[in-house]
Amino acid sequence: MRARKKQLLARTLWLLSLLLLSVFQAHAAGKSPVPVIAIIIDDMGNHGGWGEAALEIPGPVTYAFLPHTPHAHRLAVTAHANKKEVMLHLPMQSHEGNPLGPGALTLHMTEATFKRTLNESLQSIPHVKGLNNHMGSLLTRHPGAMTWLMQGLQEHPELFFIDSRTTLATVGQQMANEYQIPSASRDVFLDNDRSPDAISRQFDQLLKRAKRKGYAIGIGHPYPETARVLKQKLTELQGQGIRLIPASEMVQYQRSRAEWQASSSPSPKVAKNSKP
Repeated sequence: MRARKKQLLARTLWLLSLLLLSVFQAHAAGKSPVPVIAIIIDDMGNHGGWGEAALEIPGPVTYAFLPHTPHAHRLAVTAHANKKEVMLHLPMQSHEGNPLGPGALTLHMTEATFKRTLNESLQSIPHVKGLNNHMGSLLTRHPGAMTWLMQGLQEHPELFFIDSRTTLATVGQQMANEYQIPSASRDVFLDNDRSPDAISRQFDQLLKRAKRKGYAIGIGHPYPETARVLKQKLTELQGQGIRLIPASEMVQYQRSRAEWQASSSPSPKVAKNSKP
């Protein structure tokens, strides 16, 4: 009987050590115990009423403000006061030639004008923690332009970049990685179709992506329909075992996961030459 108890105790201690090891590894990897999502509300600043309503979405939602727009400064100050994260939503030239608005980056700019415009747009929004692209289906596919962007961001080491991925040909995050700019990419657009049912379906797709990968980023807009759906859906997150985090935390989370995976991957074996 005593030997049996010793075996049970030894097995219990062994299982406990495995559990502690797994917890330590998860902590070292920056892993969350649950899948995480970040939600960015773009196009803030042009519409005061919609912007105010969007700021009432619960939880650590992130808000991206268009530079030099009528309500951007006021709403960014309010967002920060309400402990919401603030980003710059930087206009970039689109393949379709859509109107860009003030502060836009285009391919015809000189390097000096490009970087000066970037800095002026950053200065126009208070409490900025990072930026993502508004449109940019043309600009973000050009390595030269994105090199200038990342060089400009190197002057602001506290900032991160999120590629909105408005084109499959984007090189945004690739160039961010080359210049060691903390970065991530959008997974799901929530409201290309503004009907509540469509937004709800896209939100469910975001959760599925997060459960599969461990994380996902959704981008929406300050539409009344989007705000209503998110107010409902975000109250249900805890019951689904998913956590909402700010964009900056998502960038760091993905970065720590990538570093852990790289460090834990086995080193490639060197092929031995059989010849003398």
